[in-house]
Amino acid sequence: MTSYLTVARAAEAEVEDRGSRFLCTLRRVADEDEARALVATLRRERWDARHHCSAFVLGPRGEVQRSSDDGEPAGTAGAPMLDVLRGAGVSDVAAVVTRWFGGTLLGAGGLVRAYGDAVRAALAEAGTLRRSLLAELALDLDHADAGRVEGELRSRGVTVLDMAYDAHVRLLLAAPPAEVERVSEVVAAATGGRRRPVVVGERWVDGPDRPA
Repeated sequence: MTSYLTVARAAEAEVEDRGSRFLCTLRRVADEDEARALVATLRRERWDARHHCSAFVLGPRGEVQRSSDDGEPAGTAGAPMLDVLRGAGVSDVAAVVTRWFGGTLLGAGGLVRAYGDAVRAALAEAGTLRRSLLAELALDLDHADAGRVEGELRSRGVTVLDMAYDAHVRLLLAAPPAEVERVSEVVAAATGGRRRPVVVGERWVDGPDRPA
């Protein structure tokens, strides 16, 4: 797994059905604690609502998936919300749908439709972006060579994240895992074969936004 989708921005969207209002709040979250904190915050802020149903998906592979009907009939709120998130292929996302009861019972089918539609509408507002896994590579250079080598690497499409100056100059480079060998070859060419970068870690980075 070297990439996955998440939401590009926070969003809210509301749908109505026979007087009941369903307001979906969609947020990017890093872990379960952050997702549950969002539910707690909205419960305090929207204290006059009857239900605060939730669903969230976490991890590059969607390893963590949770949902809550929060008092609605079992399977009519949290599960359809989670189905929408899974269907959109997004992760690191929490959706909370706050319902204000309008006085008319909607039945199981009506609830499933309303909760799912609220999440779909919020996803359309949020858009998505792709997160990609990059390897971090350290390259130590002499001060006399650093500027020239950095320029050559950038001109060859190598991402330079940082430069640190000490006894030597350390360049921190980034590349998709499949391109590490190519970067190493570019470095070798730029340094006359005298230097090779060393993989020192990895990081997830956000790509450009795209329509949902």
